[in-house]
Amino acid sequence: MSEGVMPTESTLPAFQRVKTAVQHWSRTNRRALWTLLILALILLVNRLISPNFFTIRVAEDGRLLGSLIDILNRGAAVMLLSIGMTLVIATKGIDLSVGAVIAICGAVAATLIASYPPPVVIVISLLAGVVCGLWNGALVAFFGIQPIIATLILMVVGRGIAQMITSGQIAIFNEPTLTFIGGGTVFGLPFPIFLSIAVLIIVYLFVRRTAVGLMIESVGANDRASYYTGINAALIKLTAYIISAVCAAIAGLILAGYIKGADANNAGLWMELDAVLAVVIGGTSLNGGRFYLGLSVIGALIIQSLYTGILVSGLPPEFNLVVKAVVIMFILLLQSDIFRQKVAQVFKGKPA
Repeated sequence: MSEGVMPTESTLPAFQRVKTAVQHWSRTNRRALWTLLILALILLVNRLISPNFFTIRVAEDGRLLGSLIDILNRGAAVMLLSIGMTLVIATKGIDLSVGAVIAICGAVAATLIASYPPPVVIVISLLAGVVCGLWNGALVAFFGIQPIIATLILMVVGRGIAQMITSGQIAIFNEPTLTFIGGGTVFGLPFPIFLSIAVLIIVYLFVRRTAVGLMIESVGANDRASYYTGINAALIKLTAYIISAVCAAIAGLILAGYIKGADANNAGLWMELDAVLAVVIGGTSLNGGRFYLGLSVIGALIIQSLYTGILVSGLPPEFNLVVKAVVIMFILLLQSDIFRQKVAQVFKGKPA
């Protein structure tokens, strides 16, 4: 290189270019970096607890087995819920009814599958989710009811509706199509993994390749100001709740297909809390505004990895919730810029 000529990106060695790119990405995506590091840390701890944690084996039927596969498979339902919940929270709302929507849509599928073809049953189940989303969205967007109250109504009533659909019994079925949705495999991997990824891609393209995403963030930041800029805030909120309910309906089909039945009492029980937690871990603020779909999904995987780690550790069941709460609190503190700054000041000997 001639003297006085500054090196350009193309003249740097390949390793240096990669290092520069990684440094730039880490600076501009610090939130994503911390979330991915937390997931990696939990997986590493699980590996230390269970030496075979990263082992993946092939069953006789070609199905891939292992803890990592189990995390993706069992986490698919929460991943779906976190996708819809992200959009709702971005509008400064919350959807506490997703667990009940899972129960309703699973009950609809289980009771109708004996009388109608699977495609019809699937469509009807998804339409039931749309109706639930319309109900929540209308209460919030058009009647001004607080989201936590509006969705709490369906959270309570929804399980009663699901029990009425199943006549208070666990509805059992053995239909191949529904069973495949919850327990089938494609290329050795459980089908729910592909289904949740497909929903993530579709929703991502819908909100990030159109103006809808910007409208959602605008409504969440200030819905009144959005109104004066020509955005139909009510319609945006309604759309977010419908998407959330449809994601819950798909999760309901997965869970019903997995157990080959519908349990109105226990299907999706408390999963709404995991969905909210996954969104918060992913960095979306409960105050609305900017949202991160991909990181919410990573948050769901963090929660499922934590569940799996507790399972393989052999801890008594009564310790599960305590351990989960402690670890989640630690995760949220790690993501806090203020907390990290205070810790850094302590180690540097400066007063906090």
